[in-house]
Amino acid sequence: MEKKVSVSTILPVLFGFFVMGFCDVVGITSAHVKEDLLGAYSLEFRDTLSNLIPVALFSMFLIFSVPTGIFMNRIGRKKTVLLSNVITIVAMFIPLIEYTFFTSLIAFALLGIANTILQVSLNPLLTNVVKGDKLTSSLTAGQFVKAISSFSAPFIAAFAANQLGNWQYIFPIYAVITLLSTVWLMATTIIEEPVEEKASSFASVIGILKDRTILLIFLGILFVVGVDVGVNTASSKILMERCGLSSIEAGYGPSVYFAFRTLGAFLGAFFLAKYSSVKFFKINIAGAVLALLTLIFVGDRFVIFALYGIIGFTIANIFPIIFGMAIQSRPDKANEISGLMITGVFGGAVIPFLMGLTSDAMGSQVGSVIVILAGALYLSYLAFSGKREQGVS
Repeated sequence: MEKKVSVSTILPVLFGFFVMGFCDVVGITSAHVKEDLLGAYSLEFRDTLSNLIPVALFSMFLIFSVPTGIFMNRIGRKKTVLLSNVITIVAMFIPLIEYTFFTSLIAFALLGIANTILQVSLNPLLTNVVKGDKLTSSLTAGQFVKAISSFSAPFIAAFAANQLGNWQYIFPIYAVITLLSTVWLMATTIIEEPVEEKASSFASVIGILKDRTILLIFLGILFVVGVDVGVNTASSKILMERCGLSSIEAGYGPSVYFAFRTLGAFLGAFFLAKYSSVKFFKINIAGAVLALLTLIFVGDRFVIFALYGIIGFTIANIFPIIFGMAIQSRPDKANEISGLMITGVFGGAVIPFLMGLTSDAMGSQVGSVIVILAGALYLSYLAFSGKREQGVS
């Protein structure tokens, strides 16, 4: 009986990870906004402007991560997740009501707020329904569900364009899915353990960066998220620029990337159980750097798709490896470090903005790839510099 209750409780929480994956629609949206709304602008500024879509979303992680943790102590984890869902639903209807560059920025800023709240609250909520040895596998399952959501986005957009007449109908589809998640979670009884409220602030959390090791790892989080979002954002544009594909056809570029990232995350769970995470980090980031270097020069669509697959596969497990390094380096500050690392997701705003500036300056998506490569090179430094923390093997 207990197992049955546990399964019925965990499923709506895991389904929340599918909603968490909606943030990865920024890659498709950025390409469509550039094509649909920015045609009147000079070529010198189109990439910079279209890349403000991921900037609007991921900059919210910098602003709202720590306040969400404080607010969650007041209202509880389940209510915080439900709040994020409500904001997501509102955000998804804005482009449908009015589709302009400005409303797209507003919608994705709101989606960024919602996703920040969800990422800060959903993992802790999972700890209330899963205990002991099953927790790690459940957290991995959640990330796998999120990866499936990211992978399916271009297919949902293509379905909306081909069957419903407009790719923008992906947004009400996402709104309906979020509504189902909300109703399911509301109908589920979850007993939350009382949380000891601790005084925390931006100052106390940012103060941890005085530890040089934590600073290096925090920058690693910033860059790995930047590389991930950067590839997602640039992949469609590269195919449109070099291969002459339409925005719908080029949308399969992110799908290939996310498919192999999903596969990499799935297989990584087995590899990391048997092999050193540091060695695994080194091998994977070396592969990613080589693939990005190659991407600067190639123009064949099949080679480009293959490179997206390699990058997705090799980058898949770097975030959890770095996150684990941070926690293990200062286990006495685990809660504060967790909040700080989520703040590092802000890298998803920094890298695309720099990509837009560089690609516009060069008149080519080569500029975007160079910026992504720079982020990957920092990760290589982190992997090979010998900055190995106690407890990280």
